[in-house]
Amino acid sequence: MDYRKLGFCSKAVHVGSDPCPVTGALVSPIYQTSTYTYENTEEAGKIFSGEKFGYLYGRDHSPTEYQLEEKIAALEGGEDCKAFASGMAAIAATMFALLEAGDHVICTDVVYGGTYGLFTKIFSKYKVDVTFVDTSDVAAVEKAVRKNTKLVYVETPANPTLKLTDLAKVSALCRSFGLKLVVDNTFMTPYFQRPLEFGADLVIHSATKYLGGHGDAIAGAVVGPREFIKEGLHQPVTKIGALISPFTAFLIRRGIQTLPLRMEKHNANAMKVAEYLSSHPKIERVNYPGLPSHPQHELAKKQMSGFGGLISFEVKGGLEKARAFVDGLEMIRLAVSLGDVGSLIQHPASMTHKSVPPEVRRATGITDGLIRISCGIEDVEDIIADIDQALSRI
Repeated sequence: MDYRKLGFCSKAVHVGSDPCPVTGALVSPIYQTSTYTYENTEEAGKIFSGEKFGYLYGRDHSPTEYQLEEKIAALEGGEDCKAFASGMAAIAATMFALLEAGDHVICTDVVYGGTYGLFTKIFSKYKVDVTFVDTSDVAAVEKAVRKNTKLVYVETPANPTLKLTDLAKVSALCRSFGLKLVVDNTFMTPYFQRPLEFGADLVIHSATKYLGGHGDAIAGAVVGPREFIKEGLHQPVTKIGALISPFTAFLIRRGIQTLPLRMEKHNANAMKVAEYLSSHPKIERVNYPGLPSHPQHELAKKQMSGFGGLISFEVKGGLEKARAFVDGLEMIRLAVSLGDVGSLIQHPASMTHKSVPPEVRRATGITDGLIRISCGIEDVEDIIADIDQALSRI
């Protein structure tokens, strides 16, 4: 079957999910092995030299990993994919593959705290310079380009302010300067946004989040040209040992099969919660691209087919009131992740973005009163009721 002819939902179910060719088992087995055997030294030599396809070692690849990669690549519309032990491993390996000492990177000014730390605390040691820019302003991106700039790294929507970057315009700018555009698409997933269609070179996911969707597996993925995936990422993956485990690959692959259904529910719930919050007297502001009041609502409709399950909002009264609100919740869980079937909430200034200097947080809109909620797939009335009772106490 030519899977390229299938719709998104059919690809999510069928690509990379073929029955076992040996036993006929409907669900392909988990190849939980550290190493592989060969018929003889001649065959082994051909496999290790690349003359013949075969598996080398569990740190390099596995059949279960390949099945997951085939599925993610198909959904993003990319040539190939590499799966990793975590989203941060995917980002780090990509940077190791693309950058050298003396290179310069332009990065979205509002990014996940782990990404910020990777650029400022790790790659700075290897003489890679990073400039954090409001990438929603294409002119600001262009102004930041230097002779030694190698790539632009974008989160859109940004974590946790939900600010957007115009992918078509930034990718055109990158092409004019010969730069790579790397996009973190974790928040939207390929169901709602496919950056490669707008000119991005590489797409990165924390598959821990919506792709896995059940809060029980840590994983990452990079999608892009086959040559880069097979050759450029080979050394970082094998030498760092950042490959996804077979069991985790199985869990993420299984989660993706229900991705379209979950994303529709996340999106529907988030829209209703955002509308509720935007009319509440104890809320200062709400950041959600699906609201007409969002300053980039029209861009969101242009490059996204949905608005996702994440909302950030500012509670009036600053840090004290924000903490009181979060501590008063009963059903919604306090946790740093997102994309789970259950609703999760967190306080960025003291949790995910704690490592970002306070002055940087304030300058990018991460105030002490800012809260981020990942709307789950529960009955939306129950999510709103829990938020309402917690707000009534402050």
